[in-house]
Amino acid sequence: SSPVRRNGIPADVAAQIDKELALIEELDYPGYFLTMYDIVEFCRERGILCQGRGSAANSVVCYCLGITAVDPVRMNLLFERFLSRERREPPDIDLDIQNDRREEVIEHVYRKYGRERAAMVATVIRYRPRSAVRDVGKALGIRAVDLDRLARMLPHYGEIPLEALVRAGFDPASPRTMHLHRLASELLCFPRHLSIHPGGFLLGHEPVCDLVPIENATKAGRTVIQWDKNDLEALGLFKVDLLGLGALTQIDRALRLLAEYHGIHLTMATIPAGDEATYDMIRRADTVGVFQIESRAQMAMLPRLAPRNFYDLVIEISIVRPGPITGGMVHPYLRRRRGEEPVVYPHPSLEPVLAKTLGVPLFQEQVMRLAVVAADYTPGEADQLRRDMAAWRLHGRIDRHRRLLLTRMQAKGISREFAERVFEQIRGFGEYGFPESHAASFALIAYATAWLKRHWPAEFTCALLNAQPMGFYSPATIIDDAKRHGIDMRPIDVTRSRWDCTLEPPSQKTSSLPASGSLRTNGSSDWPTPPGVRTAPARTNTPSRYHPDQRERRRMLAVRIGLRYVKGLTTAEGERIERARDRAPFSSLEDFVRRTALPLAALERLAECGALAALTADRRNALWKVRRLFRTRSDSLPVKVAEPDVSFEQLSLLETVTWDYRTAGHSTRAHLLEPLRNALTELGLPDARTLASLPAGRRARYAGICRQRPSTAGGTVFMTLEDETGFVNVVLFESVLQRFPVLAKTASLLGVSGKIERDGSVVHLIAERLWRPHLPARLHATRSRDFR
Repeated sequence: SSPVRRNGIPADVAAQIDKELALIEELDYPGYFLTMYDIVEFCRERGILCQGRGSAANSVVCYCLGITAVDPVRMNLLFERFLSRERREPPDIDLDIQNDRREEVIEHVYRKYGRERAAMVATVIRYRPRSAVRDVGKALGIRAVDLDRLARMLPHYGEIPLEALVRAGFDPASPRTMHLHRLASELLCFPRHLSIHPGGFLLGHEPVCDLVPIENATKAGRTVIQWDKNDLEALGLFKVDLLGLGALTQIDRALRLLAEYHGIHLTMATIPAGDEATYDMIRRADTVGVFQIESRAQMAMLPRLAPRNFYDLVIEISIVRPGPITGGMVHPYLRRRRGEEPVVYPHPSLEPVLAKTLGVPLFQEQVMRLAVVAADYTPGEADQLRRDMAAWRLHGRIDRHRRLLLTRMQAKGISREFAERVFEQIRGFGEYGFPESHAASFALIAYATAWLKRHWPAEFTCALLNAQPMGFYSPATIIDDAKRHGIDMRPIDVTRSRWDCTLEPPSQKTSSLPASGSLRTNGSSDWPTPPGVRTAPARTNTPSRYHPDQRERRRMLAVRIGLRYVKGLTTAEGERIERARDRAPFSSLEDFVRRTALPLAALERLAECGALAALTADRRNALWKVRRLFRTRSDSLPVKVAEPDVSFEQLSLLETVTWDYRTAGHSTRAHLLEPLRNALTELGLPDARTLASLPAGRRARYAGICRQRPSTAGGTVFMTLEDETGFVNVVLFESVLQRFPVLAKTASLLGVSGKIERDGSVVHLIAERLWRPHLPARLHATRSRDFR
């Protein structure tokens, strides 16, 4: 039965609102919430996507003001994680803003509050292993190429192992090597330079220069404070975070494409919820480009957790984190979810805290509640635990809670084994753990991007490419994944491409689109729309019957790659091409060179990447011609000079793809390994699709392009290798990594020998040996995308 309602509001919601408002008034924070409301309203008025996240999603007041999009009452979130009487410090609200328009919001804040009362927050950048050896090595006169090789061998965090210097070719007996190692180790964690926080703002009720030391920013008319963001929190100064988020830019662009090309008008709030087809795609781990659940670790977890609703997505985002993993909470949760073990609670008092996660703590809020309920922490002690969780990497203060937690929990009858696991999870959360409210905010964005990928894949891909750089995968991987999903990816073409990627009508052989009529249909096309989607009034009747497969093909547009992907081409040069073409189509290569007036370097790069194919098909011939036309385009009285005919050997497919990667970072024509598939097959190396079909325990050899190399705290590396058919998950344990460190950290094309391991539909290749494939041609080097 529903709770008693007060003025149409459920009683529990009204009680929570009263509680929050009373505390906000008591702590004198109304101005803070009104300031955030003003910023959010500014974004809404101008169509800028934004969404609050972090602990602010625990607040009903933030939800009612539209600052956050997660209902904290329905989610049963902990308000004290956001604001408490004992802590008595300003609330921390992180506002994610689509990153291509965040500058507009920053300008608004400066205009409204002025430089006197608004300043950007600083952050102290400290030495880590790679930066330490580079700076010390430079001071010692070591060659840059040697330092670059050494940096590749080092971890991003932690110590500088002496064996890494040996593997990089440094003589361990050399005094200079020992000097480098000693000095670089001493520099670790030492401040390197002061930088601007990505979006932190200090707002003062009095001039900021009276509160903190300031300096002029590089950009005119802006002020930067000289203190680290943590200093502001310690002093209780008023700070807001206006953060740029690429996923919101992608969603905004995708929704604008739906409105422009299909007459479908959606917002984040009106995207149909609970779509079964979307969750089915998520369970298959078909999530390249989907916010937060696209990493290989997430893809490996998705079929095992099998999300079926929004809260499952919240858990999915939170569970693949160091906190639950190091605390040993992941496997118990999965077993209980599958019904393989009973849901039990270490103590009856913990059932309300752990019921929604099957007796396993997964979120920061649960850990804080658990300390209060199971270890009798006072509110002040719980707040200190929260602070120490966030600071343990720098200060190690979390260890002082160990004895207290274990002693008090055991005194309540909770097993020492469970108490130890909880403490290890707290340590993991200090490194990188999600509060439930944060995960819920991100889950909204994850679902929106997944829905777009499932129902409007061409629009999703086009928006994702235009929102780069962002996400886990390079444009090359995004394009290859789109092609595997049947999207027609068309190359850069100066006669068609605009600066951004665009949509074009599909070819007749893959679509039954009407031949006549405008592509921008405003709802008049016969393309179907998913349930719950609002469209503009239709001007023609929609066919009553069509096969689902035909429906998907009808709606599938082609994606034309934009000029933005030509390496070295500036925005101004791209606009120059567009303006010249808008005046009149290019009639010839000579006409293009003359009317665009591009510099020679830009012309050469366009020729090399194949963007001039509509004017001169052969790339080598185009490169030859633009050099001559560049020299003669300014001649007022051109003199015809008889030149001998020059013919060039046609590029092979491998050469074409290599030129594509070198000049544009991707190829719409083929994957890097596609031209080499016959050679790889002759070497007995299967493609990714074939490897995935092998039974568990089978030994296999595979070679692929390295796309990711993320590592764990325990030293295990999870590699993602790719070919034209898909991905292969490679697990590289520390013992194997120590045997093949150079190959593991530097190879673009990597060979792996190992054993197949299966967990349901998830397949891993457990590496036993790494090697460099010997192929008939050298591949263009690609960079691994190692996000942390």
